Amino acid sequence: MFSIVYITAGDMDEARKIGRKLVEERLAACANIFPITSIFRWKGKIEEGGEFGIIAKTKTGKVKEIEKKVKEIHSYEVPCVVSFRMDEGSSDYLKWIEDSVES
Repeated sequence: MFSIVYITAGDMDEARKIGRKLVEERLAACANIFPITSIFRWKGKIEEGGEFGIIAKTKTGKVKEIEKKVKEIHSYEVPCVVSFRMDEGSSDYLKWIEDSVES
């Protein structure tokens, strides 16, 4: 099975660091990074600000390792690391993920 892991980072440098680390360590096949605006409640206040989203494609069995790695290097007290299982996808693309992520 395969999953998408969604992560947010405070700036592009941190997002690149996280994405690169996940791919280098073969925890993810790919990490897409994009700018986002987030509105959220933090310590009793409504906050709004720019962040960067990361979408990492991986094997479902690697999600916990990704969460652990992100928590090791992330600057946030409570980083967003959530996963979604892929129900379907291009068989060629899923094979590429299979081959790119360490077993």
